Amino acid sequence: MEKYRIETTEYAVDKIEALIAEGLNQYNDEVTGSSDRRPLAVTVKDPSSGEVLGGITGRSSLGLLFVDLFYLPESMRGAGLGSELLRRFELEGRRRGCVSAVLYTISFQAPRFYEQNGWTRFGEVPCLPAGTSRIFMSKTL
Repeated sequence: MEKYRIETTEYAVDKIEALIAEGLNQYNDEVTGSSDRRPLAVTVKDPSSGEVLGGITGRSSLGLLFVDLFYLPESMRGAGLGSELLRRFELEGRRRGCVSAVLYTISFQAPRFYEQNGWTRFGEVPCLPAGTSRIFMSKTL
């Protein structure tokens, strides 16, 4: 009889991810003595409907602020709104005790935007399509 069975899947990943996150978070909490993981979102909303039009999601944990997703519709770019969202996201990270922030972007997305807002590249990995790369960035808060 098999002791374990290893599977590869693309189904029920949310449920699997939750189980893995729970186990990893429990282990990290035991080792660090800290359970400070908190989600964070800074959004821009339509003032009439209250509908979320874009924003940033991420989390804070163990003194680091993580930018996971950042999106603004093209019509809302170029007028400083993105910089203000990022500033508020970073401000909340500082308020939570974070000393640094990390993210990755893709070369065709927003590396220059982040650099203009004080972020520094610390790594780059080629990806598809050809000629593009994932750019890893950090910022001291």
